[in-house]
Order: sequence, then structure tokens, then C-alpha cells
Amino acid sequence: MDTQAPEVNTKKQFPVTGMSCASCAASVENILSAQPGILHAHVNFADNSARIEYAPAITSPQQMAAALQEVGYDMIVDETEEAKEELEQTRRRHFIQLRNRTIWAIALSIPLVIIGMFFMDLPYADYWMWFLATPVVTWLGRPFFINAFKQARHRSANMDTLVALSTGIAYLFSVFNTLFPSFWHSRGLTVHVYFEAASVVIAFILLGKTLEEKAKANTSSAIKKLIGLQPKTVTIIRQDGSTLDTPIARVKKGDLILIRPGEKIPVDGTVEKGDSYLDESMISGEPVPVSKTTGDTVYAGTINQKGSFRFKADKVGGDTLLARIIRMVQEAQGSKAPVQKLVDKVARIFVPIVISLAVLSFFAWWALGGTHGITQGLLALVTVLIIACPCALGLATPTAIMVGVGKGAENGILIKDAESLEKAHQINAIILDKTGTITEGKPVVTQLQWFEGQTEENTQILYALEQASEHPLAEAVVSWLPKDTRPLSLDQIQSVTGRGITALFQDETYLAGNGSLLKQHHIPLTPSIQKWADEQKAKAGTLVFFANKTRIIAGIVIADTIKPSSKTAIQELQRLGIDVYLLTGDNSWAAAAVAAGVGIKQFRAEMLPEDKAAFVQQLQQQGKVVAMVGDGINDSHALAQADVSIAMGKGSDIAIEVAKMTLISSDLSKIAPAIRLSKKTVKAIRQNLFWAFIYNVIGIPVAAGLLVPINGFLLNPMIAGAAMAFSSVSVVSNSLRLKWASIQ
Repeated sequence: MDTQAPEVNTKKQFPVTGMSCASCAASVENILSAQPGILHAHVNFADNSARIEYAPAITSPQQMAAALQEVGYDMIVDETEEAKEELEQTRRRHFIQLRNRTIWAIALSIPLVIIGMFFMDLPYADYWMWFLATPVVTWLGRPFFINAFKQARHRSANMDTLVALSTGIAYLFSVFNTLFPSFWHSRGLTVHVYFEAASVVIAFILLGKTLEEKAKANTSSAIKKLIGLQPKTVTIIRQDGSTLDTPIARVKKGDLILIRPGEKIPVDGTVEKGDSYLDESMISGEPVPVSKTTGDTVYAGTINQKGSFRFKADKVGGDTLLARIIRMVQEAQGSKAPVQKLVDKVARIFVPIVISLAVLSFFAWWALGGTHGITQGLLALVTVLIIACPCALGLATPTAIMVGVGKGAENGILIKDAESLEKAHQINAIILDKTGTITEGKPVVTQLQWFEGQTEENTQILYALEQASEHPLAEAVVSWLPKDTRPLSLDQIQSVTGRGITALFQDETYLAGNGSLLKQHHIPLTPSIQKWADEQKAKAGTLVFFANKTRIIAGIVIADTIKPSSKTAIQELQRLGIDVYLLTGDNSWAAAAVAAGVGIKQFRAEMLPEDKAAFVQQLQQQGKVVAMVGDGINDSHALAQADVSIAMGKGSDIAIEVAKMTLISSDLSKIAPAIRLSKKTVKAIRQNLFWAFIYNVIGIPVAAGLLVPINGFLLNPMIAGAAMAFSSVSVVSNSLRLKWASIQ
């Protein structure tokens, strides 16, 4: 019987066009979420993108785009490089058009304001103002009316609806008053026109959108920097030894690539010949150049400094570390912080409420405002519609998240989603794995103690024994012994599982292994050697003994050394008031030694993966916000359980996949900056939301005329337009301050 593999859901991010405010983003999200086959849809107004998880068997990107096109939006589903370039060019053209429309609107509005304020007694002043305002409203402001009409056709409303209603009503009312002034004169009322208000409001809104677009482009500068690290062409070494410059898109796994001084590494690979120093600061955040020689791994986007070398391509295209970083940063910038859910709910009902309040203001003035009630009511209606634009509300959270995630990427802290960035500042307990997290994660020889005196022959026998073994500890010994050591030829080599290795040399038995191997061969530990062994165990050293059939010749101490930065990093976390725990599957000797070495008082040894996860849960039940830091497959369960999960960049792919943050350089000193970044980002979000909400809470009542009975103040629509534009720009500018904030 044939069996088919279950269909796997797909997660993708698509650019969305046609959005002008937070209400648009909420509308697009609602439309996408309602489509069959779509599991989750998150729309980010700050970067005009939709992050969608869908079932390919039920729906397709083309069907999603068609659903959005029906209501006046669009989604770019072509994912080719040409399409991305075209989209970028379209955005540039859009910005230039927006800037030109803004310049024209301001140029035509200035004489309008001058006439309206100083020369209203000029003959045909109303007609001159009508002449100047018409191109601003009908030509420069045309997109607002087109988009508002599209929204109305589908019984929806957004910022364009508010702008179109306010400026349209002001303009038509002024045209009526210009053509039929007698209608008001016969009722004993003074005629007023608001051409300058309609024109200036559009000018201010266009100016605000221009500044907003420019600022929003700056929030994604981290992505642009990362993308800019990818070279366009590569020098391939062909089989005959000749070189060929080829586009990076044509590079295949296994290709041999030549790198000259100053060139960028195009793909991930392994050095085959030559050595150099590479600047890896763009990826790791570390300023010190890294030495690379035969067998070392090089990463796409890093810069070769001095020597030339050849390397074999291991990962190309979307599989490179740089491509993964770019993808993760893009996804994180498009993700939503928990606080954004409240903002989305407000945005969905905001425009209808504002329109209702504006109409209510008009009728209240009409009923209670006396002889000028209709005029002032109309003015209040227009002003409420203008001042209540939800742009600032929609930009408050996503712009701060985008800048925060980008700032993290530039400092070697890869943040996967907005939730972890928002939650990191609440961490009060951190659990650290030992191997590969606090320590280097690879065994190295720290001491070779000769008990029988060192001879060249003994060194050669030890070298030959360890070279014959496949154990990682043996590899550490071989690496530590002099590189010019000449191994001798051994006979009857036998590997003893879990104990070591034995062999014959000139009919004499030699062995290298642990204490169990010594016992097996009845080789005694003298009191002095026993004392030395106990001292090394207390320091968490792993012992390998080299002996012949009668006595121990040498003792080798192998340890997983503590990273130079670990102790300082842990002390800094403790100064921040965070409880630090060490959990390891290693023995209690090793755990105690490492804990003492870095100043951790609370540690647990011989922990299985499920024990680590249970300990995380135990701390959470005590009300703690727990971060788990690890690098191995055995840490993945605990990482998934933690409130904030942090993986080491040089750890296992599974740990990196599960974790919400990744420290690219595998340096614990990056955790404190990540927490400080979280604090600053959350602070910026709160500031943005406060100003966005308080602006509307104060602005709408003032625009409706609440202060008129108190001090006679009625807000001018022109000032309302300027304030509305300023609110969006101020929110984005406040988010951009994060780019220059210090997190070190």
C-alpha cells in the first residue's frame, strides 16, 4: 500500500503594498486570517510585510494576493531576486513621488495660508484660494480619496478615510460658500471658507508620511547592512587550475573558491590551503580578527584581511550562516510583541469610533452652538477626523521591535521573535549548561606529568597509541604533543571500550587509558601518583595514564577549559540581581570545579535532559522568569521549557532551532547586553504607546471643542494636521534612538 508523507505547513514572509496605517494592517491581517488554509497571519505596518503560516495543499500565495487585491491592497508573491530588486525600485519610486507631492503641496499651501491669514479682503480672495487648493486636494491628495473609496466599497475604513472625509468636507463646504454666499447671508451668518485648512492638512499629512517612510527605512538598516555583506561575484578555481569569476548564485556545494586580501567570503566553507585573519565582527559582533588556517570554517559575509587562501564551499545560498541570520532577523522584525495584541484590537475599532465622535461633535454644535453652530460644528467634525489618525498607534511597537532586533544583530545577538525581546528584561533566574556554554566544549591537555622521566621513545609510543585511538580525548593528546613527533610502528593494537587502548612495541605491552584500564592490567598507583591524581580530579581534570605492563610512565590531565569571558559575564549577571544556576550532565567533581571557577554557588550535576527541563519548571512554579542557556541537543528540552531560551551560535542546530535567542559568538558576555537591549526596547515601546494614546485622548476632545465653553479655544484644522503628522514622526524618531543607545 502506498503511503504519502503528510503535507508540511509553510511559513513565509511577503511584502504587502497599499497599507497606510495601523487600521490597514489590522484589515489585511483579518482578510488573510479568514482565508481557508491560513493558520496564522501577522501583518507588520512598520515594514509593510505579512508573515504567514499556511497549508500549501489548501491555498497558495497567489490566492492570498487575490483576496487582498479585492479590497485595495496587494501582496508581492514573486520571490525571485529580480522581483526583490523590482520591489526595491518600486519603493524608491514611491518615496520620490511622495516627496515630490509633498514639495508641491507645501509650495501651493504657503500662498493659501498667506491669503487666508492676511489678505482675505483682497478682491476674489476666495476664488484665488479655491484655485490654489484645488490641485492640492484633487491631484496631490488624490491617493487618499482613491484608497478611501476602495475601503468604503468593502465596508471598511482606515486613515485614508479620515483624511478624505475631513479634507473633502472642508473643500466642498468652502466651494459651496464661495459659489453661494447668499445662502448664509440671508440667514444673518458670516461666510467662512476653509480652503487653506484642506490644503495645509494634506500638505502636513504628506510631509508626515514622507518623514515616516524615511524613518521606517532607517529602522531596517540592520537588514540592509547584512544583505550588503554578500558579494555579487566569486572567483572559482577550476579543475585545470584556472580561475573564473562567476555570479554568487551559480556557486555549488563542493566548488573551490579563491579569496584574496580585502575580499568578502561569499559562502560558508572549509579552508583547503593557505591561512589568513578574517574580520568576523559583522556576524559575531567581536572586533578582534580571527585566525584561519587549513581545516577551519569560514562564514559568508566575513572579510579577509591579509593572506590569500582557498576554501571548499560547504553551504551555499539560503543555507549559509549569513542567510540564516538575515532570515531570522527579518522574521523577528516582522513578529509581534504581546503588547501589540492590545494595539491591534484598538486599531480595528479606532476609525469607526473616530467617525462616530466627529459626527456627534457636529450635531452637538448644531444643537447647542447658537448662530454659528453649523459652521463650528463642521469645523469640529473636520478637526476630529484629522487629528485622530491611528498611524502613531500602529508604529509605536513594530518600529521599536525592528530597531531593537537590528541592534541585537549588529552586536552578535540574534533575536528570533518580539516576545523574547520584550520578556528578556524580566529575567531573574538564568540556568547555564556547562559544556560548550561556560566551557570551551572541547577537551584540551592542560598537563603532561612524566613519572619515569621523559624520553623521545616514550613520547613516540604515546603519540602512536593515541593516534590509533578514535576517542576525542586521544585526539586532544595528539594535538598537544609536538607536531614533529614521529609515531613508532605498534603491533596488536586493541581498543578497550570505555577504558582506553593497548598495543605491543618490541614485545612489550603499552597502554593509554583511565584507572579502570590500569586495574584490568594490575598496574598499581603509587601513593605519590594517587595524591597527584586526587589533586587533578579536584580541579575537574580527566585523567589518562600512560603505562607499560609494570608501572605508570606518565599522567595526562585533560580538561574542558573555562572560556576567558565566562567568569566576568556571570559576575555581571549576578550584579543585575539575577540568580545564576549551573546544570550539567557531568560528574559532581567537574560541576563543583567549574562552578567554583566562575563564582556560581548553585549547581546540579549528573542531570539528564528531562531533569534540566523539570528544574526550569520548578523555578517557574516559584514565580521566576527563567532563561536557559545551552548549546547541545540534550539542552533542547529545557530550552523549549524556559521563558527565554538562549543558544550558543557554535552549538547544535537543534538547540539553535529551539531557542528564541542565539549568541553568534557563543560568548556569555552577550547575555547582559541582550537584557539591557530588552529594557531599552520595552522602555521605547511604552514611551511610544503613551504618547500615541495620550495624544488621541487629549487631542480628540480638544478638536471636538471641549475647551470652547472654558476659554473659547477651538482647534484649527491646520494645527490638527501638523500635530497628527508630528505624532507619527515623533514615535518613529523615538524608536530610532535605540540605534545609538549603548547596551554594552
